[in-house]
Amino acid sequence: MPPATLLPMSPRQQLRAGRLPRRLAQLLAGLTLYGVSMAMMIRAQLGLDPWDVFHYGVATHLPVSFGTVTIVVGVLVLLLWIPLRQMPGFGTVANVFIIGITTDIALSMLGAPSVLWQRGVMLAAGIGLNGLAGAMYIGSQLGPGPRDGLMTGLVRRTGRSVGLVRTTLELTVLAVGWLMGGVVGIGTVAYAVAIGPIVHVLLARLTVRLELVLPPAHTGNLTGRVERLVPGPECETC
Repeated sequence: MPPATLLPMSPRQQLRAGRLPRRLAQLLAGLTLYGVSMAMMIRAQLGLDPWDVFHYGVATHLPVSFGTVTIVVGVLVLLLWIPLRQMPGFGTVANVFIIGITTDIALSMLGAPSVLWQRGVMLAAGIGLNGLAGAMYIGSQLGPGPRDGLMTGLVRRTGRSVGLVRTTLELTVLAVGWLMGGVVGIGTVAYAVAIGPIVHVLLARLTVRLELVLPPAHTGNLTGRVERLVPGPECETC
């Protein structure tokens, strides 16, 4: 059987596409593990992914937690969806809040290793878990994360390539975050190199197979029809 594909669905179609209990469970588990993986990479102190470099840099200048900054930035990014005419799904909104809350909880429970090799192991485990978690929540097909949707919206509106838009966004937040005190290091490079292949391999196995039942066309046909939609562009981490 060929691997399941991501379908280009509206928020309403995402909720009506079937297998909702399985998809909700996978979404929530993926977002929770994503927050834990972020906390692991922070505690490793060897460098963060570009967006978390930005979050960390902002958090160093405000009397709020890292998770709170993640939530606030997620909300602000969602506001940028409005001029791009993007519609958030349930998973998009859940992404904003669950990841930030889980990251703070995990940070309160995890200590920072004092030995370099232990920090390296924690970093590697965090990157691997991040890839698994990302594949889980993307594969639930309940909407992209706010930062993912910003990228795809800019791609659609500007006509530029996914690679160019993603690179521009991530270099911008990385530079701003670093200037504000965010942690950049070997972990930043390791994440950039490893996360795409990890998500690509796991997403093929974790994407929930769906069919959409569409309403009948206005032709007098009284029966609905089942249609497999043509897959849309893959997520930028694939």
